[in-house]
Amino acid sequence: MTKPDVALPPGKLFIGGEFCESLSGRTFPTVNPATEEVITEVALADEADVDRAVQTARRAFEEGPWPRMTPYERSRLLWRIGDLVWAHREELAYIESLDSGKPIRDARNVDVPMVAELFHYYAGWVTKIHGETVPTKWPAFCYTLREPLGVCAAITPWNFPLLLAVWKIAPALACGNTVVHKPSETTPLSILKLAEIFQEADAPPGIFNVVTGPGAVTGAALVRHPDVDKVAFTGSTETGKWIMREAAATLKRVTLELGGKSPNIVLADADLEAAVRGAYIGIFYNQGEVCAAGSRLIVDAAIHDALLERLVERTKKLQPGDPLDPNTRMGPLANKAQLEKVESYVRKALEEGDRLVIGGRRPPVERGYFFEPTIFDGVDPAHTIAQEEIFGPVLAVIPCRDEDEMIRVANQTVYGLAAAVWTRDVKKAHRVARALKAGTVWVNTYNLYDVTMPFGGYKHSGFGRELGMHALEMYTQVKSVWVDLS
Repeated sequence: MTKPDVALPPGKLFIGGEFCESLSGRTFPTVNPATEEVITEVALADEADVDRAVQTARRAFEEGPWPRMTPYERSRLLWRIGDLVWAHREELAYIESLDSGKPIRDARNVDVPMVAELFHYYAGWVTKIHGETVPTKWPAFCYTLREPLGVCAAITPWNFPLLLAVWKIAPALACGNTVVHKPSETTPLSILKLAEIFQEADAPPGIFNVVTGPGAVTGAALVRHPDVDKVAFTGSTETGKWIMREAAATLKRVTLELGGKSPNIVLADADLEAAVRGAYIGIFYNQGEVCAAGSRLIVDAAIHDALLERLVERTKKLQPGDPLDPNTRMGPLANKAQLEKVESYVRKALEEGDRLVIGGRRPPVERGYFFEPTIFDGVDPAHTIAQEEIFGPVLAVIPCRDEDEMIRVANQTVYGLAAAVWTRDVKKAHRVARALKAGTVWVNTYNLYDVTMPFGGYKHSGFGRELGMHALEMYTQVKSVWVDLS
């Protein structure tokens, strides 16, 4: 593919509305996962840089134009940012694909349009965040105020670098907070491009700041900073647990969207072709690097053979390729560590006796973190690949006898992020949906998302909700006011 005329954003920190070097001058490389070549060097923020960003966000929250802007003015700003995201959609899609390895068709048609929509959606909410009057037994006028929390830290992963960041940034700003964002060190470039868009929109300095660097350095400093009021994190369950422990020292608010091992349940009466498409999309979309990936295909034994045969035939046609080619449906994994992790899980599955049906290796290419779409059949529900999150294109097929066993197996993990059920029987659909311990349940579909629908987990998949009106509760607090009338 011919490289479009796209200028990369500065590989610097973004603090107080300006790009700047780290105080130490240290940098780190961000790598193209399709070629294993360094794209550019990016500033590495240490504790002093994080402190500078947090203090800047605090001043922007307490002083200056941001706290004095009317809701209507803040709404217009968010809408303008959404418009600019749309105007720069081709650049954003290219940068996202270059840095993360996701197919550019997905970045262009899914990720970036939803980012613009998120800013527009939450722009509409700004003027509708309000308190209530409350009748009490006392001779007093009582009312509540819904107020912003203050400085919010957003820490996000590399699988949907821009989109998952804006899941947090847009509602936080809509509620009147300021934000310090740490993107994954693997994929910082699209967020730095977003910082340029904030400049172009004339956003008040300091309301949105970006600090780049590894989680153990930059992220840890942000979580521990005493002047951060809230941490919103998307990533691994183990890191989420660490954040909870560290945040306890300063009693920060925390919301966590963590790992998943989502069951995709196909009942005997399902539309087989539709279920095959759903299973395919559920595990292979975005190279399987999706928190809610349908990584366990739980199938009624009566239709198991027919479904597996069709799924394998469909999977044979999916070949990893250049993510910048608009015809590519599957790119490389996002980084070398993730590729090695996926390979280790495949080895573990083979050691435990799971039957490899297709894939299970790197394709014959000279470079790039590519891995073939992979299916294991006859997987024991207690085996490693049926219990632990792989975060790659590896599917565990688990045949079951009946609906009760399928539900039991589906709920038999520590995770509870998402699930799906395929059936033509509406009663079964509702019954199974209620029985599944998951924050999202799809019926006869998979991987549908909308800015209006809340998303979040049960159990070890975290707590709190993103998207929709429910996200506003995560970025506000309620104040009660009593006025004596006696």
